[in-house]
Amino acid sequence: MSETSFKELLAAQIGNEFAASQQYIAIAVWFDNQDLPQLAAHFYRQSLEERNHAMMLVQYRLDRGLDIVIPGIPAVRNDFANAVEPIALALEQEKQVTSQIEALFKAARADGDALGEQAMLWFLKEQIEEVASMSTLLTIAKRAGDNWFDLENFIARENVGDGGLEADAPGAAGGAL
Repeated sequence: MSETSFKELLAAQIGNEFAASQQYIAIAVWFDNQDLPQLAAHFYRQSLEERNHAMMLVQYRLDRGLDIVIPGIPAVRNDFANAVEPIALALEQEKQVTSQIEALFKAARADGDALGEQAMLWFLKEQIEEVASMSTLLTIAKRAGDNWFDLENFIARENVGDGGLEADAPGAAGGAL
């Protein structure tokens, strides 16, 4: 079976999602090392969510009878000067993933792959939430300035990122964590 543009992008997106997961682990560990447990927990959860997204794409390929290659990922950033930097990086990462998912949707449409197009709709909806949530978190981090405990309190009070998997979420290979 020859690869189409959608199928090629889909294979690459598995790696993109794993890379995002790994970057979120690095951010979580940085916050953990700063004794900011709410922020650390938030980004550990974000890491799991990105891992689950990768495994959803793996499951989609399995269900469609497509070959699967789990790629390596590039190095992640581990050092930050303040609490704003890792959150700004996370927002840029979410915007990049949104562009990647949009490209997947467009490629599926161009390839006449209605099933691929339909599958990407859930991810597009998810990205709206991800970008909005990270944008808000960045705004709060900037307002908090050097008072990182205000940011910790915001995370705890607002239950940021505690949504869990939605009922309409695609299945993840091996089960979602």
